[in-house]
Amino acid sequence: MKEIDKIAFIYLKNGKILSTLSKGKDAYYIPGGKREENETDEETLIRECKEELTIDIKKDTIKYYGTFEAQAHGKAEGILVKMTCYMADFEGKLEASSEIQEIKWLDYNDLDKISPVDKLIFKDLYKKNLLTGGVLDKLGEIENK
Repeated sequence: MKEIDKIAFIYLKNGKILSTLSKGKDAYYIPGGKREENETDEETLIRECKEELTIDIKKDTIKYYGTFEAQAHGKAEGILVKMTCYMADFEGKLEASSEIQEIKWLDYNDLDKISPVDKLIFKDLYKKNLLTGGVLDKLGEIENK
């Protein structure tokens, strides 16, 4: 079984997660990407965030969030993606680079717009009350009316 090794940047704001739509893709992805030869997780995270979002990750703020594995979106059955996720502070303004079509803030109601591995991450964030949306939020809205 083949495994694609990726690093992801989890950035949350107001109960939503930063997501990107790459040019030519049909799903949103948590920003990040594959490591280049001999890169560490931190080096990959810093490079990918600079390339995709034009921001500079503050190395001393990088914190491991978790590792998730699922069927790779758009790949043959049995090809898995392993996504190692980090949170961090950054400097600069979030802007889509030339390889990114759109930057969008998503929540738990957007599961139909993302890849299988991102769904696992969204579900984990939602269970920890870090991501809004979903039935529980709707029930809360009804109770507060």
